[in-house]
Amino acid sequence: MGAAAGVLLGSRILGLLEHSDLLLDPLGRPIYYFTNKTIVGGLLGGLVGVELTKKYLGVTASSGDLMVYPLLLGMGLGRVGCFLSGLEDGTYGTATTLPWGIDFGDGVRRHPTNLYEILFLLALGLGLWLLEHRRPLADGWRFRLFLVSYLLFRLLVEFLKPTPPLSGLGLTAIQWACVAGLGYYAWLFRRKSLNSMYS
Repeated sequence: MGAAAGVLLGSRILGLLEHSDLLLDPLGRPIYYFTNKTIVGGLLGGLVGVELTKKYLGVTASSGDLMVYPLLLGMGLGRVGCFLSGLEDGTYGTATTLPWGIDFGDGVRRHPTNLYEILFLLALGLGLWLLEHRRPLADGWRFRLFLVSYLLFRLLVEFLKPTPPLSGLGLTAIQWACVAGLGYYAWLFRRKSLNSMYS
């Protein structure tokens, strides 16, 4: 329940902040408040929800490892849907002259950021699988490596999207959320020796 509540709130709140201009001019677009959501917000919100619930219940064992591969699969399939939705989905990239640029129907060849993410998720899943088969990871490290890798990817790939940065802050809301998540894990890794990564 902690995860579900965190995912719902995190994905919606960050989704609203992603296009803050619509918050100031919502006339005729009330559905925006109920439909806009982000994966990054869902992952970070779910993390906060789980950690708070575990703290309340006194649970100390890590619980995210089992969800990593299903998350990779679900996110990859979701991005297939984003790609097939074209411009309607709003997750396309900026214009490019690269040969693999794709015209989503408006005559502009764009970075297929959806496909970039699918390829990244496949590579991340394979990388984690190979790492674990070489030497088993300690409890909790699969999820940590997954989330840090994904947040770093999203921080960088967002530079290829047309979403404007937050006024005066230089980065988009999603990028700042990624920075916050990466900062949390930098703090956590300082507390936990990297030698503890393997069981």
